[in-house]
Amino acid sequence: MAGYSYPTSASTAAGAAQPMYSLPVLPRSDIMAIMADYQIMNLSDSDLINPTPNFVFNLYSSLLIHLDSLQDDPSQVDFTALERFENPDMHVDSVRVMNLYSKIKDFLATIECPIGFTLDDLIRPECNRTLKFLCAILNFFLHKDTKLSMLRPYGEELDALDEQRKEMEARITQLKEEIAGLNETRERERPLVLEAEAKVKELRQTIDNLNSLQSNLRKERQSMKDKAQEMNANVSKAEFELIQATEENAILRSKIVQSPDKLQRALEEKKALQMEAKDSERLAMQSFQEKTAILEVYTKAWEKMTKQLAQMHTIQEQVC
Repeated sequence: MAGYSYPTSASTAAGAAQPMYSLPVLPRSDIMAIMADYQIMNLSDSDLINPTPNFVFNLYSSLLIHLDSLQDDPSQVDFTALERFENPDMHVDSVRVMNLYSKIKDFLATIECPIGFTLDDLIRPECNRTLKFLCAILNFFLHKDTKLSMLRPYGEELDALDEQRKEMEARITQLKEEIAGLNETRERERPLVLEAEAKVKELRQTIDNLNSLQSNLRKERQSMKDKAQEMNANVSKAEFELIQATEENAILRSKIVQSPDKLQRALEEKKALQMEAKDSERLAMQSFQEKTAILEVYTKAWEKMTKQLAQMHTIQEQVC
């Protein structure tokens, strides 16, 4: 505050025996500046030099009102107290003065002012005593204002923390509502989940059956492949034997001409055997190809079922 300095608290070793606040008499200019800056009351230098009863009454009333120590308007009178007098109209001012006197005296005692406040300080005020009482009250007021200013950031921080707490509580309430909604949705969709689990179980059984069938088809395919190789070997051997027989037949025909019909029948029998071997080979290859096609169909079906099972697993995880 420009123009004056805050009074300081007294600090002595025997603190309990000393007043709580020191009592420096401030310059009148500082007093007027403080009263004006805090909008307590507008003072003039003449008011402080020559205080009047009316002036000090208004001064102390304004100070107590500003310090929240005077709850009632000092201009109002306690009519219950006036009823005790025979002529209450004659005692209105006296009751107001006594009421203010009691309050200002109690207040000065509370702040441990070292100077006793008397009724004369209201009805016959003196300049020096009025200045000392005024400085004592202002000293307490400035001390209180300084402490409140120091505590104000903590109050603002507490207000901010309280606001955060309210926001967190609102967020927690919102999350609880969302959790309740999710639980309700989960209970509502439980039959679908159970149905999906049943389908997954069924698909797994189908896949196991297809795997078993695929394994059997592979074994059968290998067996047919082995048979086909064996038949190919037999056909090759038969062709070799046929060629060899043909050569032998040619040799024999060159040597034996007396029974051409018998030789012709032998050749036809050899050809019939060769045709039968080729037919067997063709049938075997056809059967092998059919089994291979069946195996490919089951393989594709197994892959499709596996893909569907994976998709159902994903859906089940999302639902749960």
